[in-house]
Amino acid sequence: MNVVAKLKKELIEAGRRAYQRGIQTGNGGNISARIPGTELMIVKASGVSFIDCTEENLLICDFAGNLVEGNLKPTREALLHGALYAKLPHVGAVVHTHSVWSILWSMSGSSAIPLVTQHAHLKIGTPIPILSFATPVVPKEHMPEVLSLFDQHPNLPAFVLKEHGVVAVGPNALEAEHNAEFVEETAQIGWLHQLAAGRR
Repeated sequence: MNVVAKLKKELIEAGRRAYQRGIQTGNGGNISARIPGTELMIVKASGVSFIDCTEENLLICDFAGNLVEGNLKPTREALLHGALYAKLPHVGAVVHTHSVWSILWSMSGSSAIPLVTQHAHLKIGTPIPILSFATPVVPKEHMPEVLSLFDQHPNLPAFVLKEHGVVAVGPNALEAEHNAEFVEETAQIGWLHQLAAGRR
């Protein structure tokens, strides 16, 4: 199996897991993987559900989001994925999900999702930052703001776009998906903890 075929298989598995875990429903969200040794990435086509990812609807683009191989339209967030790969050589995959609890927390007025469990402190180490943009897609001019998060916290596993969802990174697609799940779990526990304490 060649590298691209292997990466597509991992993306299909990660997409299926995210859908089955309920952190991405419908045909939203996006997922990608870096092709090692190149300035290319594999991205999900726009309008394709995570559960329906196939080798045919996983496209090859450059880091600027330009289609290199495939017949469908790349995800609108291809530019964000490419910017992360260009800046962060340790990142091999990006998973963006419209997960409910993380979005709910992002609308609470907080600047970050707090780490409310020992596991979160151990695995994440820093509160998950929330960025707010007035558009449904991160504009090119705001990429420096996104990338500066990783200057402050090089091992940051994810951040949240306000009213939009989690953007998780990892060395491969499954690790990035696991990070997206973990952030969603952390947001849910944090929200329910505050609700139980009468602060919601």
